[in-house]
Amino acid sequence: MLTITDKTNLFRNFDSDGLKCWMSHSDAAEIIPKGFEVIGKTSNSFSAAIGNNDKKIFGLQFHPEVAHTENGEKVLFNFASEISKANPEWSMSNFIDTSINDIQMKVMNDKVLCAVSGGIDSTTCAILIHRAIKNNLTCVFVDNGLLRENEREIVADIFQKKLSIPLRIIDARERFLKSLEGLTDPEQKRKKVGEIFARVFTEFAESEGPFQWLAQGTLYPDVIESGVSGGPATVIKTHHNVGGLPEWLHLRILEPLRFLYKDEVRKVAKIMGIPQDLLTRHPFPGPGLAVRIIGEVSHEKINVVRKASKIVEEVLVEDNWYNKVWQAFAVVGDDKAVGILGDERIVGHIVSIRVVESVDAMTADWTRLPYATLEKISSKITNEIEDVTWVTYAISSKPPSTIEPQ
Repeated sequence: MLTITDKTNLFRNFDSDGLKCWMSHSDAAEIIPKGFEVIGKTSNSFSAAIGNNDKKIFGLQFHPEVAHTENGEKVLFNFASEISKANPEWSMSNFIDTSINDIQMKVMNDKVLCAVSGGIDSTTCAILIHRAIKNNLTCVFVDNGLLRENEREIVADIFQKKLSIPLRIIDARERFLKSLEGLTDPEQKRKKVGEIFARVFTEFAESEGPFQWLAQGTLYPDVIESGVSGGPATVIKTHHNVGGLPEWLHLRILEPLRFLYKDEVRKVAKIMGIPQDLLTRHPFPGPGLAVRIIGEVSHEKINVVRKASKIVEEVLVEDNWYNKVWQAFAVVGDDKAVGILGDERIVGHIVSIRVVESVDAMTADWTRLPYATLEKISSKITNEIEDVTWVTYAISSKPPSTIEPQ
């Protein structure tokens, strides 16, 4: 627990060389910059927080914004209120009005091509843009062969029947899977998926356009993890819609949600009247099942991970856990284990189950599911999916792991 010994809040400042040096040490009183004093400490750090009240510069050696930091929100609020004297005028309703106005000012009479996946991010993005420019928006869904069970039909129903927004569907399954052949490195797979998405949309824009903009439901965690936020974060993993976009893409990028977190997007979506079943739908990665398959992507692995993930979600719904967790899915790799089918020895896939709780996806903790629920998931997977012999449960939190395996 951080004990604040000064009422003044704390703020990380990277402009000072002294602060940079101090930030790189976990507990070193002798390197505290001149003019600063210790105003906060933890059980394992003498100088967890330092401050210079005259210059109103403060430094932290922890992340107050992450969900598991005790009093983290209060630390940030105190900085904004007590030091910055900011007025709390911003709201989600204001964000919607401002975003619609900004989109209109940026786009003018240009045509926008919006990539939609059926998830809450791209759907919210599409609704915002549609309200701003109406028929100058064309929404396109690409079936890349790496989707959840019945995803294509679900997305078509959401847009055409529930949202009344026209949707074009492109079948590019063979193209994506062919491009991933031989790739095992996670970053290469992510970037290849991003490249093919860009090529598909560029070709559509050239044949159906002209379009000047490509709209995406990019969120701030995507930007941070891809290492393009402008801050000190390095590349954790390239998100296909951020670092995975190729330099030759000639469409301008429109990302109205770029500085929001997932929980904020859900609030925006709720205000705009997005159906409840979509609001509560679990997140799904842009590269799809490619990042839930460790090693080379194959039809066999896709079949296993798709069916196993569906079983996980169905059991969580049955046991009243689906809406209590952030995300739940299956992972499959190259490792195999011996099992018994009838009286015969077989060697089958090892399927790992990942279920996590989170607020904004920046941090996450593994969910302590009841043993009975885990047993039901394991039994259904091994009984209903051919060549699966073992089911394991991932109990690593973020950090040190990420939510998705790759």
